[in-house]
Amino acid sequence: MENFQTLKLLDYFRKPIEKLGVDYSNMRKILQVKLTMDKRRVPTIFTQSNTKKEGNQFLKSLWLYALFGLAFIPFILLGDNYLFQMSIVFGIAMFIIMTSMISDFSSVLLDVRDKTILQTKPVDQKTISASKLVHVIIYLFYLTGSIMTIPLLVSLFTKGILFFLVFLIEIIFVNLLIIVITALLYLFILRFFDGEKLMDLINYVQIILSLATIVGYQLVIRSFEFINFDIQVSLKWWQLFVPPLWYAAPFEWVLNGNTDVYILIYTVLAILVPLISIALYIKLMPAFERNLQKLTAQSTGKSSGRKESFIGKWICHSNEERTFFRFANQMMEQEREFKLKVYPSLGLALVLPILLFYNEVRFRSLEEIASSQYYLAIYICLLIVPTIIMMLKYSGTYKGAWIFRTAPIQHPALIFKGTLKAFLVKLFLPIYILQSFVFGFIFSAAIIPHLVAVLLSSFMYTVLCFLSLKKALPFSESFKAGQQGEGFTIFVLLLLIGPLIGLHYVSSMVSFGVYFYIAVLLLVNYFLWSDRTFQRVKIRFND
Repeated sequence: MENFQTLKLLDYFRKPIEKLGVDYSNMRKILQVKLTMDKRRVPTIFTQSNTKKEGNQFLKSLWLYALFGLAFIPFILLGDNYLFQMSIVFGIAMFIIMTSMISDFSSVLLDVRDKTILQTKPVDQKTISASKLVHVIIYLFYLTGSIMTIPLLVSLFTKGILFFLVFLIEIIFVNLLIIVITALLYLFILRFFDGEKLMDLINYVQIILSLATIVGYQLVIRSFEFINFDIQVSLKWWQLFVPPLWYAAPFEWVLNGNTDVYILIYTVLAILVPLISIALYIKLMPAFERNLQKLTAQSTGKSSGRKESFIGKWICHSNEERTFFRFANQMMEQEREFKLKVYPSLGLALVLPILLFYNEVRFRSLEEIASSQYYLAIYICLLIVPTIIMMLKYSGTYKGAWIFRTAPIQHPALIFKGTLKAFLVKLFLPIYILQSFVFGFIFSAAIIPHLVAVLLSSFMYTVLCFLSLKKALPFSESFKAGQQGEGFTIFVLLLLIGPLIGLHYVSSMVSFGVYFYIAVLLLVNYFLWSDRTFQRVKIRFND
């Protein structure tokens, strides 16, 4: 096997690792196998590429993360109000690293195969746990390095060596905090739940973390006020719960000499919390590994078959279509890997329109907003449509797709129609309905016709996305196969949301225009959702 450069670097830390009671030789061999197997793993951010190419696709994706790092440069060069500048930098960095940790490395932290395979070998539990932690640290080293290398170099040449050193040390503590907090959170969940319920709960935790990070941006921004283009710092007690401010405080203290009590407390928290967390994680590691066995337990939840059958009778026109509607519903409800990749984006789609509205309230009164067309912000929920439709053809149990070939179906049109309707009912409509209640409360019942127009536009947009993307039978391909270069198509489809908003806006400027627009959308949807449209889809089905 290949002797990876990261392992050669790790050799320099052999003695400290062995002092912790870890068998370094065994740990190194385990990591060598893991890194070899990782050449097949596809990172979430790089799932648009053709992953049939050889090599570690995660490493090949690092240039994309480096582009994110360019966004930090303006804030570093902005001036010397470091509490503001570096709060923004660390807020964005923590969001990128945390979401990557959740999407790409949760499978490593929650991997039960180590225990199954290695415990039959002469390898102690501490060594197995250490190899798992070092495995994550190696990839976070690559990830953080690709994001932060350019900003670090810029800070070195523009702000000096002291700024650079503080920045570098803070980045290390941020990574420690993210790793440990994620692991401890999963440990807490594992303590009280098992099997499928645990996996569902982890999906919900991922949604909550994504939402919390976005809300955290708002808290960071609220910590500062712009007065005549001067940034005024407003330190309050609740900011003790905003980690980006912790890691910005040392810059303010070391470089600006600010010894405000809050600055000193933030600095202590930035260092102390990660160290306490890592100590707590090491102490609780045996319990974490024991509880991981709960992931192998299967729980039988109550089936929602009756509800699916009732809805299917209303929106599906044939028994075959209803069958695939129920099938897609169950797959989206039970498919772990699908939920892992899709559910966090649902949370973002839910909260983004509301956050945009909240930001608008800062500059205009509620009465001014209620009399405007700002309700069109609900179109943002359409951002999830092309990505999820693309994901509908992937599954962790894709080998079971042979059932499609054996079923007595002449054309896959009914399969696709049933699956798309299941997506709308299961994933899209709950978000849309919840947002409609919020916007209806703000803008009154007068926007109901507009909400109907948005709903019909989303139905039309769903079919357009399906027709534009590459076709495959639902849940019939492996996630590891990648998305075969569909990133540009999705980008174009996302741009299409702009014209939809424009058409709606123009119709709202004419008396009864929105009702005419609804009539047009009904007609277009009638033709787009017809069997004839789906029967034109070219796909190898009867082979």
